[in-house]
Amino acid sequence: MDLTPYVDHLRRELAVAADASGDEARALAERLSAPLESAARLTLLNVLSAAMSDVTRELAPGSVDVRLRGLDPEFVVTPPPAPEPVREEREAVAAPVVAAPPAAEADDGTMVRINLRLPAHLKARAEGAAAAEGLSANAWLVRAVSVALDGGGRASAPGRGKDSGGRGFTGWVR
Repeated sequence: MDLTPYVDHLRRELAVAADASGDEARALAERLSAPLESAARLTLLNVLSAAMSDVTRELAPGSVDVRLRGLDPEFVVTPPPAPEPVREEREAVAAPVVAAPPAAEADDGTMVRINLRLPAHLKARAEGAAAAEGLSANAWLVRAVSVALDGGGRASAPGRGKDSGGRGFTGWVR
């Protein structure tokens, strides 16, 4: 984006104002033109950066950055990741085969910690879905990952379903 037309406009406005005040003001305006150009470019760059910050908040998880190349800013757009294709399309694409862990390893109860960074709008939706099902966000995410990796239908929440006699709850306890 070329800022020169905007800076030139400010110079012309300063010159017009100085012409109305005489030769001394005109000479002063000429001396102030160079520092004014730097200040104007910096101010315009700050305005563009603030605007792109607002755009980035709306575009999350994508972003828009303002970079200075020479004297002119340029915009660098990082689009959000494309949504996953529907299940039928995913099955058509050859996915790497990941071997399931041995049964003993899967049931050993070992827990590990992972940090997951979600955009705020996804976090709120995940917490809402978990609350609607009476689960903690962590339990809901564990179940969602398990269903995604194991395939198949939606897994029922542990400790929530009735047993075959309808008398109690099923699930696991640690």
